[in-house]
Amino acid sequence: MGSIELRGVEKWFGDVQVIKGVDLTIDDGEFVIFVGPSGCGKSTLLRMIGGLEETSRGQILIDEADVTAHPPSKRGLAMVFQSYALYPHMTVGENMGFSLKTAGAPKAEIEAKVNEAARVLKLEAFLDRRPKALSGGQRQRVAIGRSIVRDPTAFLFDEPLSNLDAALRVDMRYEIAKLHQTLTATMIYVTHDQVEAMTLADKIVVLDGGYIAQQGSPRELYQNPANLFVAQFIGSPKMNVLPCTTEGGQYALPGNRGGAYLRSGQAVQIGVRPEHITIGAKGSGQCDGVVDVLEYLGADTFVIVDGGSLGQITVRVTGDSDLKPGAEIGLHFDESVLHFFDAEGQAVSK
Repeated sequence: MGSIELRGVEKWFGDVQVIKGVDLTIDDGEFVIFVGPSGCGKSTLLRMIGGLEETSRGQILIDEADVTAHPPSKRGLAMVFQSYALYPHMTVGENMGFSLKTAGAPKAEIEAKVNEAARVLKLEAFLDRRPKALSGGQRQRVAIGRSIVRDPTAFLFDEPLSNLDAALRVDMRYEIAKLHQTLTATMIYVTHDQVEAMTLADKIVVLDGGYIAQQGSPRELYQNPANLFVAQFIGSPKMNVLPCTTEGGQYALPGNRGGAYLRSGQAVQIGVRPEHITIGAKGSGQCDGVVDVLEYLGADTFVIVDGGSLGQITVRVTGDSDLKPGAEIGLHFDESVLHFFDAEGQAVSK
C-alpha cells in the first residue's frame, strides 16, 4: 500500500507562511506531480511529506497512519534528489545495496534486490563500475535503483532530471514512466517543467503561492483550467489571453468582432490556445493582426501575431506554412474550446 493524505498542512518559517493549508489525497499506485513556478512551495511540500521539513500545522497520513511527527526513517519513503549523491569509491552495485547493508540485511538478500533493481533499470552491465565511469543518465538510474532496493511505500522525486541535458531528459522521462508501470508504486514528483508533468503524471497538482491552484489529470487541466493562472501555466506555448466584454449573449474583443457567449457569469478576459486559432484573410474571424515573427520547429510553426491593442497573439500552424512577416491576416477562434475568465481570474463555467 502507498496512499498518502495531507490534511490542512501548513509550513511556517518564522512569520512567513510558505504552505497555506493544503488538503490532498494521493491514491496507492498513483503518479502525482507537483508543478508550479519557482517559490510556489512544491519542493517544501515534498520535503514535508518525506519528513525532511517539519509540519507546522495539519496532519500527514501514510496508509491511514498519522506520521506527522515521525522522522524520515520511520515513514517508509524513498527520496531521489536532483543531486545523485553517489559514493565515488563504491561500485554501482555497492551504492545500490548500501542502505540494506547498513540495515544489516543478509548478503544474499542484498545481492538479489540489487540484481532485480539493475534488471528493471537496465544497469546489469554497470554493476562493477564506479560512478565516474557513468553518464549523467546512468548515475540518475543508480540513484533511483538505490531507492528501489528498499521497497519503499512511495517514491519522492525532487526535480531528478534538472541536471541532465535535453536529450537525456527525454530518455529518462521514458525510463521513469516505464518504471512506474513496472513497479505500480506510488510516486510523487516535483518539477518546474510542464512537459514532464504532462507526459508522466496521472494527476498534476498546480501550486501557486503555497496554495493548490488546481489538481486533476493532465487532460483535465489542459482542457478545463479552473483559473487564469493554471490556464497560462499549463500548455506550451501558453494560452493567449485577451480582454473582452460580454453582453446580451455575445462577447466582443475591443475594436474587433466577437461571437456567441452562452455562459451565465460576466467575463472580462477570453482565453484561446494557439492550436485553436485558424489564419484567414484580413477581415475574417474575430480579429485581425500582422505577422510579426515566425518560429519554425519542423512539424509546427509558431506564428507570433501583432494584434494591435490586443497585444501579441501566438498561433500554431503546420511547419510547411508559407506565411511571411508583415502579412496582414484574420484570426478565427474555434468557439467550441474558448475559455472565459471573470475579474478575479476564475473560469466562468458553461
